[in-house]
Amino acid sequence: MRSNSRPAWPTRLQDPGGLRSLPLELEKKQNADRTIGRGQTMIIDKGLGQHGFSDLMETAGDYISCVKIGFGTAPLYPTELLLGKIELAKRHGLLIMPGGTMLETAVSQKLVPEFFETICRLGFNGVEVSDGTIELSRKLRSELIREGLKHGLQVVTEYGKKISGSTVDVAELQATADADWYAGAEMITIEARESGIGVGLFDANGNCEEEALKAVERSFGGISRIMWETPLKQQQALLLRTFGPDVHLGNIPPQDALSLETMRRGLRSDTFSFGKQIEIPFHYMI
Repeated sequence: MRSNSRPAWPTRLQDPGGLRSLPLELEKKQNADRTIGRGQTMIIDKGLGQHGFSDLMETAGDYISCVKIGFGTAPLYPTELLLGKIELAKRHGLLIMPGGTMLETAVSQKLVPEFFETICRLGFNGVEVSDGTIELSRKLRSELIREGLKHGLQVVTEYGKKISGSTVDVAELQATADADWYAGAEMITIEARESGIGVGLFDANGNCEEEALKAVERSFGGISRIMWETPLKQQQALLLRTFGPDVHLGNIPPQDALSLETMRRGLRSDTFSFGKQIEIPFHYMI
C-alpha cells in the first residue's frame, strides 16, 4: 500500500542522483504504465509460491515492470495459485506473461488458438513471442505478434537461441527487431537464458565486452526498445555503467529485485558514481 505520509528517508538518500525520481505529472502516468519514464525491470519467476510472490510485490513491486512466469512452469501451478499471482501482479500495475517457451510449445503442438484463449482466460496481460528452441518463419512470427495484439495483450519478443554457444548477430538482430516492431511488438529482448552464461552476448564466465554492447546501440541508434537479459549481478552492473540507470533489464531473479534498484540509484558501490556529489561546507565544533 502506498503511503501519502512524509517519506522516512531524505530524498537524496533514497535516490542520490535523482535519476529514478519522476516529475509529478510523469509519475502519475508511470503509475498507470510502468513503461513510461524509467528503465524497466523484468523478473523471472521460476516457482514462487503464494507467500513468496506476495512478499515480492510488497517489498519490490514499485521497482518492477514485468513478471515472466518462466519457460513452461505456468501450467504446473495449482490453478488458484496461478490466478492469485496474476491478479496480484496486475493490481500492482505490472505486465505478467508466461515464458516464451509456452508459445513455442503451442506452435509445435499446433495449439496456438487454444494457447491464446487459455492465457487470456487466466488473466495474463502480456505474451512473449520467441523462437529460442524452435524455428519460426518470419511470416509466422509476425502472425503470432498480431494474434497477441488481437487478443488485447502487450507483446514482447525475444531474439536469440537458447543453445549454449549461440551468439548475437547485430545485423540479424536489427532486422528481426524492425520486423517485430512493424508487426506491433512493444519491445525486443536479447536472449541470455536464466543462467546468463555461454549464450547471446555473454561468454562461458558470464562476461561481455562493452564494445559488443555499443555495437548494438550504434546499429539501433538507441536502446529504448531493447531489454537485455542479465540474470547475474556483474552483467547488470556492466549494462548500467554502459547505458545508465534507465536501461531495461530482464530475467532478474526475484531475490535481486531490490538490489538491482539500488544499483540503478547509485546506492551500491558498483554504480556509486550515479549519485550526485554534493559539496557541503563542513564546520567542526568543539
